[in-house]
Amino acid sequence: MNSTMTLTTNSAKPDKQTEHSKKTKSWWKKLFCKPSRQGINNREELIDEIRRAQSKGLIAADALGMIEGVMQVDHLQSRNIMLARSQIQFIHRDSSYREILQQVMESGHSRYPVIDESRDDIDGILHAKDLLKYIGKEDEFIIDDILRPPLYSSETQRLNELLTEFKKSRNHMAVIVDEYGGISGLVTIEDVLEQIVGQIDDEHDVDEKPNIQKLENNLYNVNALTPVEEFNLYFHANEDTQPFDTIGGLVTHRMGRIPHQSEQLVTQDFTFTVLSSDGRRIQLLEVAPRFNNKKPTPTAS
Repeated sequence: MNSTMTLTTNSAKPDKQTEHSKKTKSWWKKLFCKPSRQGINNREELIDEIRRAQSKGLIAADALGMIEGVMQVDHLQSRNIMLARSQIQFIHRDSSYREILQQVMESGHSRYPVIDESRDDIDGILHAKDLLKYIGKEDEFIIDDILRPPLYSSETQRLNELLTEFKKSRNHMAVIVDEYGGISGLVTIEDVLEQIVGQIDDEHDVDEKPNIQKLENNLYNVNALTPVEEFNLYFHANEDTQPFDTIGGLVTHRMGRIPHQSEQLVTQDFTFTVLSSDGRRIQLLEVAPRFNNKKPTPTAS
């Protein structure tokens, strides 16, 4: 009798891990096994469903950010995240071994585009580690012996396609070209992964990319963490600086919530389009000025 009562009591109180497992399974079943007439009909509904799951504790906040990041890389283009041409550390093929080594030590990067006379003609990619074999044998240094073929990408290539190219070619850097074949920037595999997992900082990342980058057709990429004061100075604007510090905070405040990717905020002077958002904050904005009487003033990166 006592034994039977004990078994009944235990079976009536499943442990927390089992309950969580059942909840998780039921959520996934609800999400992906609904009848077609009741299922998820578009991207926004899917994101909303995932966010509701996170609010119920079925998905960690960090995992939610990565899920949304994965869903965003097939919308972002190379030009949205590239390091602009003016910021690229080129190496001239005629430089001596000591000159190249000094440049590598000062900049701290691992890969460099090598050029001759024109910055639109890339002779190859130099890996810093390949310089090590010439230590003590500088007279034997021939840069052509260690150059690797560059991987090219168009400004409009989607990041998910570029990530596939990185995997296939085993390259970690792509040279971005414009419609005329000129070099417009660089994208690394780290840049793409940061759209999924968030910022990956190292000792050489300080001020590497400007907060505001000019694109074509009067469009600008703006880091959502750009201080409003810097934004105002660049665009000769007068956006409010309270009760927020960053341009991403300004957009979020005016919309009354964290916006989804591709959502827009239209003001008297600007159209803000959300390019990237991880569910907790905006990461990247595309800005289109709506006035023509003042020209933006580039600021030092």
